[in-house]
Amino acid sequence: MVDNSIENLARKLAESVPEGLRSMRDDLETNFRGVLRTGLGKLDLVTREEFEVQEAVLAKTREKLETLVAKLDEIEKDP
Repeated sequence: MVDNSIENLARKLAESVPEGLRSMRDDLETNFRGVLRTGLGKLDLVTREEFEVQEAVLAKTREKLETLVAKLDEIEKDP
């Protein structure tokens, strides 16, 4: 998915090059692709699926925490 997005973005960048530089378009597209891969490779990214799994885990943890806080509040009220 990421490679496809990089390909599309590199192509769009190359297509946006002014007419006078069109002869260098293929080289520019290759360079754009390399720069994008390198730049994105340095970022600490996760896939959408990994993000959604962690989001679900966090939601369950938050729910359990709220339940425990409510129980603790009840215990503290009744000496």
